[in-house]
Amino acid sequence: MLIGRKNEIKTLNKMLSSNASELVVVYGRRRIGKTFLIREIYRKHMVFELTGYYQGNMRDQLQNFHSQLKSSSSRFSKTKTPDNWFSAFQLMEEYLNSLKKKEKKVIFIDEFPWIATTRSKFLMAFEHFWNTYCSKRNDLVVVICGSAASFMINNIVKNKGGLHNRLSCKIRLMPFNLNETYLFLKSKNIQLNNYDILQLYMAIGGVPHYLNKINKGESVIQNIDRLCFESNGDLVNEFNEIFTSLFSNSKTHEIIIRQLSKTNKGVTRNRLLDLCKFGSGGVFTKSLDELIESGFVSQYTPFGKKSKSSLFRLSDEYSLFYLKFIEPNQGQGSGTWANMFVKQTYKSWSGFAFETICLKHVLQIKKELGVSKIFTIHSSWFNDKAQADLVIDRDDGIINLCEIKFHNSPFTINKVDYEKLKNKKLQFLLSSGTRKNVFISMLTTYGVSENANSLELVTNNLTMDCLFVED
Repeated sequence: MLIGRKNEIKTLNKMLSSNASELVVVYGRRRIGKTFLIREIYRKHMVFELTGYYQGNMRDQLQNFHSQLKSSSSRFSKTKTPDNWFSAFQLMEEYLNSLKKKEKKVIFIDEFPWIATTRSKFLMAFEHFWNTYCSKRNDLVVVICGSAASFMINNIVKNKGGLHNRLSCKIRLMPFNLNETYLFLKSKNIQLNNYDILQLYMAIGGVPHYLNKINKGESVIQNIDRLCFESNGDLVNEFNEIFTSLFSNSKTHEIIIRQLSKTNKGVTRNRLLDLCKFGSGGVFTKSLDELIESGFVSQYTPFGKKSKSSLFRLSDEYSLFYLKFIEPNQGQGSGTWANMFVKQTYKSWSGFAFETICLKHVLQIKKELGVSKIFTIHSSWFNDKAQADLVIDRDDGIINLCEIKFHNSPFTINKVDYEKLKNKKLQFLLSSGTRKNVFISMLTTYGVSENANSLELVTNNLTMDCLFVED
């Protein structure tokens, strides 16, 4: 059963109703559900599907192609395996010409980068196939898909050759948000409250394959302990495999990730370049762009600043959790997380993790504030005396200064918190020079307890529940 992905489903279905042939690219990290999505949506329209062999050579890939072609049509049962990809696509054209049905026909090439082996000229042949054959018809949907982000971004999305400006649409499949995560777990009859789901999300994020490993009947602590800390846990070594599967020269990407994991608020591009100590700014820029495009790193422009002052921060939950807790505690075995979960290190880290999740759910926060239909710009803000986790600058003359707190019970604004919040608002007003009304908005797990301090300072009292609504 498909969970979420409403915009992606709408886009894919739109390709079926157009009056032209369509070229669709779907990419994203491995285990995010790309193949499942395409097969579910296009199952009744699929006329040919090819999945590349991992580390297969050109001959392996051509034999695989020929095998799939013979499975699709008996007319090719006695043909020989083509010697090159130009001949292979000629056979494909012959096959498509033999199909008589008038409705849209889907060709799905999965793990596209694995097929495009060195010197195979596969990409060149595919470009020729699309431009000289597919584009002249009006009944084809060609879907190319891959996990190797470096290849998909640089050779397909940013193609400067035969596929330049040829893509009908590109779909970057991202992890589930909290609402989709709740629905996914519910579909597996796993009943967890929002606080438990939030803690689970902090550790493994919204990657469907990871969530599919959650066992019914186990607590969040038990599940994390089993997946991340037991010697044979499914996610113990996942970090080492993610980047090699996604990127060429993945060590560069890993260095960037490790440096970003050491800062909570993010760093500027120039500072990050210095920290990574790369000899080439070009390699750094390319790698950073790929990490952003793949959803591992987020870019934020502080309030009132220009884009050149943007901050970059690691926003992939599993990578953050791995580098903070899993890697330093490998080999500790069962019970590791149950022991670490109650320590101050986790409590401090969870505040930052919750903040990162909130920044990914700004649409849900806006909906709770009742400003979904008002144009807004969201950012962070800081000076040397105060900082705001999230600033929502609204076109209706209001700025929401959001304070984000992760707590296991309703949060009480004591005297110290009261002074900090007052100073934060004052510093923001002085720094920004804004004439808009500035409202302090609290976003906490269980809300803010009502007292004299909260009644005076807090305009909006939001709980974690607002993050779980459909966007």
